[in-house]
Amino acid sequence: MTLEHPARTSRTGLRLYSRRLMLRPLVAQDFDQWSSVRLRNVEWLTKWEPLRQPFHPDPERDRDVFVARCSLRERERQSGTQYAFGIFLDGKFIGEINLNNVVRGSLQAGTIGYWVDQAHAGHAYMSEAVVSLMRYAFDELHLHRIEVCIIPHNRNSHRVVDKIGLRNEGVALRFLEINGVWEDHVRYAITVEEWHARAADLTTTWLGAAH
Repeated sequence: MTLEHPARTSRTGLRLYSRRLMLRPLVAQDFDQWSSVRLRNVEWLTKWEPLRQPFHPDPERDRDVFVARCSLRERERQSGTQYAFGIFLDGKFIGEINLNNVVRGSLQAGTIGYWVDQAHAGHAYMSEAVVSLMRYAFDELHLHRIEVCIIPHNRNSHRVVDKIGLRNEGVALRFLEINGVWEDHVRYAITVEEWHARAADLTTTWLGAAH
């Protein structure tokens, strides 16, 4: 599905549209779908995520905690520090993608993180979602640089950025805590100059049209 404008805001919130997907912030009404997907994918996802402390409330099982999580994400979006989106395929929730750690000033940068339901892996949905979010970051938020940081042995995640052709900038040692371990991460990046040079091809290939 493709609209004339890649990003659209209405009374129901921000929407990003691409060839097959719709990205939007999660709301309280998404709890049942989100919880079901997360609980079904525990083994698939937790080995790639920061370790949740046992005393922290669990949004996957507690609707009120999930609603608070949605409210926090909205406040972060309003403050311009993070932009979080659920990924929807034909109206069905299949994953999340976030533009994290947005820094303005002389840096003008952010980092993209993502996950997808294992049942929908292998269809290049995440590469499409990354391009959709990059277009929003560069064309709407006017950032200068986007990074994607990936554990070296996470082959599925590397394929996401390889399909897009992001630039490999090397390995950051013990970069992030993942599942209780300080893991090295390969840092991929693209700047707005590279985006402008490749935007027509990327949008035609992944989003359906070059707007």
